[in-house]
Amino acid sequence: MRSNAIKQGPARAAARAMLRATGLDDAAIAKPLVGVVHTWTNVSPCNLTLRELAGHVQTGVHASGGTAVEFNTIAVTDGIAMGSDGMRASLPSRETIADSIELAVSGHCLDAMVLLVGCDKTLPAAAMAAARLDIPTVVLYGGTIMPGQCPRAGGGDAAITVQEVFEAVGAHSAGRIDDAQLHRVESHSCPGAGACGGQFTANTMAMVLGFLGLSPLQLNDIPAIHPDKPAAAHACGELVMQRLRDGGPLPRELLGIDALRNAARAVSATAGSTNAVLHLLAIAHEAGVAFGLEEFEIAAAATPVIADLKPGGRYTAAELFVAGGTALVARELRTAGLLQDTPTVTGRSLFQMLDALPAAGPQDVVRAIADPIKPRGGYSILYGDVAPDGCIVKLAGHGRDHFEGPARVFDSEEAAFAAVQACHVRAGDVVVIRFEGPAGGPGMREMLAVTAALVGQGLGNDVALITDGRFSGATHGFMVGHVAPEAARGGPIAKLRDGDRVRIDVATRRIDVDADLSVRNPASLAPRVATGALARYALVVGSASHGAVTTPGPLDVAVAEQTLAGAA
Repeated sequence: MRSNAIKQGPARAAARAMLRATGLDDAAIAKPLVGVVHTWTNVSPCNLTLRELAGHVQTGVHASGGTAVEFNTIAVTDGIAMGSDGMRASLPSRETIADSIELAVSGHCLDAMVLLVGCDKTLPAAAMAAARLDIPTVVLYGGTIMPGQCPRAGGGDAAITVQEVFEAVGAHSAGRIDDAQLHRVESHSCPGAGACGGQFTANTMAMVLGFLGLSPLQLNDIPAIHPDKPAAAHACGELVMQRLRDGGPLPRELLGIDALRNAARAVSATAGSTNAVLHLLAIAHEAGVAFGLEEFEIAAAATPVIADLKPGGRYTAAELFVAGGTALVARELRTAGLLQDTPTVTGRSLFQMLDALPAAGPQDVVRAIADPIKPRGGYSILYGDVAPDGCIVKLAGHGRDHFEGPARVFDSEEAAFAAVQACHVRAGDVVVIRFEGPAGGPGMREMLAVTAALVGQGLGNDVALITDGRFSGATHGFMVGHVAPEAARGGPIAKLRDGDRVRIDVATRRIDVDADLSVRNPASLAPRVATGALARYALVVGSASHGAVTTPGPLDVAVAEQTLAGAA
């Protein structure tokens, strides 16, 4: 056992004394020590149930012969931070969460771990930490929130999520709804615990964890307040002990190229959050797998949208669960030959897991591959004058694949949001928001406040937006994000000016401008943050086209070793 390093032999008497002070006896100390790590906080509904679920995981660990060691790490909730300076902390929190799990688990030489996660960055962070540590690991998502029920003007209720609140803000600024209606939407959208309810980033990444094999298939689908969730947590505690006893499969065995490609296709088939691109690149980096940006174009081109999920569709994640869950998507992809059989943390392969599940009844949340909602996936990777290192265009929720118009250039999200709220953005404009990339933001904020306000004003299909920042999973409309290189690193987006004619063409996979950027100097801004964690992050973070990571991965280490060997 790894934990023997801190508890076995006369030299470790002091460590045993401290463990004994926490209530452990000799028998408990002698057992495997299993980390039960969660991101509980009561600042948002996304993580609200995780401390309770941790108790159920611990009973599973104890019942299976282990000793549970509980600790928590941070969470930054995008839905609260969105549109504020606080949003700069969101993406950097992914690295901090992964770092803290790695440091606490390795620092105490724990033998295995169960990771309980809730809001957006906590899920990829768990996978990144699992890849780094490569010890027996199970990840469980706390679950989706239930849809809110908002009274309709003509009677009855409409199912809504926090997406409708952000869009109501734009409708309110345009005078399309009054204060009372805004308050009604706000008051009814989030009825209790759980992460945001559409196929936004949290639910997209929860599905991804199932396809990667780090989470048992279907357990992440169970909503946060569902009575089956505690039993799922208990089962994860038992499962991690089983993996510890039989020696595998370990996270890096699960995170192979086929699993990553399966996950990319699942994101495409569900028109999931474009943040999944950023996160899967980062997970692959930590696992030492060569998995680049172009993989997502291949996945999207081959995989139609078959799930009718918000933000572009009709249904929430809770309704997908009732219909049959992730297995509905997996079975369709398998039937079409778009899914590879891969190992999972359960010890059974992905196809074995699917075969063991009961057939679903009639439903219309997930369509057959032969009858898709859209013929290709919900995003595309573009290159061109504006983004020589790549960017991602979100295709869900609109039918356009070409947009051309004059640039309206803003050097911050706040400036763009103020212009939208003042109704200064017109149909046909290409809104450019720059200096919001990983380094320039710093933190690569999501532009949901701007995009939702445009939708709320009825401009969602009539305005394009490009940014070196990110989009929320709740964003829909003609949106291009992750532009690389970013403005703060001298990328061409820093050379755009008001009135430049920008062309976005999905068919040719180009994003270009009718201007000679070679004769222009890039605009520049002083660093927005000069001290602390965000300043350090801005100095070390890599390009969005490589996952915006801050650490060397196994492939980087291998290359460095080869270079040193060659020099010697």
